[in-house]
Amino acid sequence: MTELDETFAPVSAPDAEAAAAARVRQARLTKPPGSLGRLEDLAVWAASCQGVCPPRALTRARVVVFAADHGVTAAGVSAFPSAVTGQMVANFDAGGAAINVLAEVAGATVRVVDIAVDCDEPLSPAIGAHKIRRGSGNIAVEDALTEEEAVAAISAGRQIADEEIDAGADLLIAGDMGIGNTTAATTLVAALTGTEPVVAVGRGTGIDDQGWMRKTGAVRDALYRARSMTSDPVGLLRVCGGADLAAMAGFLAQAAVRRTPVLLDGMVVTAAALVAERLAPGAQAWWQAGHRSTEPAHTLALSQLGLEPIVDLGMRLGEGTGAAVALPIVRAAIATLASMATFAEAGISEEAP
Repeated sequence: MTELDETFAPVSAPDAEAAAAARVRQARLTKPPGSLGRLEDLAVWAASCQGVCPPRALTRARVVVFAADHGVTAAGVSAFPSAVTGQMVANFDAGGAAINVLAEVAGATVRVVDIAVDCDEPLSPAIGAHKIRRGSGNIAVEDALTEEEAVAAISAGRQIADEEIDAGADLLIAGDMGIGNTTAATTLVAALTGTEPVVAVGRGTGIDDQGWMRKTGAVRDALYRARSMTSDPVGLLRVCGGADLAAMAGFLAQAAVRRTPVLLDGMVVTAAALVAERLAPGAQAWWQAGHRSTEPAHTLALSQLGLEPIVDLGMRLGEGTGAAVALPIVRAAIATLASMATFAEAGISEEAP
């Protein structure tokens, strides 16, 4: 184990008293018990994360998209060339990507960070402020990162979480952008759930059967190289992860340390969450799963974390889009608990006839 494992402060549980008060209030609202279904559970979770009942409306939800390239794209695992990663960073910055549109609808703002895009210079100094390297190694044949780079990437994610929370973020969403990143993410999930590659590997960007076979082979080879690392989260990120996955793991772990709720996105982010839970045990209590991706490894990761997705719309884009779609549902859950009248306030009898 590296010494970084001990740098995350212990994760405290969400406030149990606020959760209990939220359940009591739910029972007093002008509706049959449980009739708002999952909204009631989400409202209780929000109250427990905020430590207050009723919970406050979210005022600064923030999406951070972690962009990086992966050397494993050389194995033909993606339907798109690696040059797309850098092009999409510019698209995020210009406001033209799906996450920009969906975040605006959901009342969130977007930040993109270049963690390991394979380019000479970051798009801007701000976007490249936490850059670790140009791309990550081809995990089928070599380590993704050096030990120093893995530690630096986790630290970068931690710093980014601190920056956003210190600036007032009251809910965070991690997004991903990187050609080849589902191959590395699937390897992490397979390693941490003990799943065979043929079960875990999906179609990613839309690869054909031959591409799926190449991707499955790459995951198989990476798993073989990482076979002794399953009890070492930093080592696992070093061998078969990548700078973006390491940074997202640090980001998610630190958000929990800072008592800030997170909506997880899809395959890549949830793979990082599996590692983050090992870096900062108890972190998963601060997360909700925004959606379920079509990638089979995503369902495996959600099951391991004990999380039920808020929406299931057949999405597989990444970028934070699934979590952004779920954000208005969380806002609705908070609003119902905070603003609905109780039976007493409305002068309605609670007694069944």
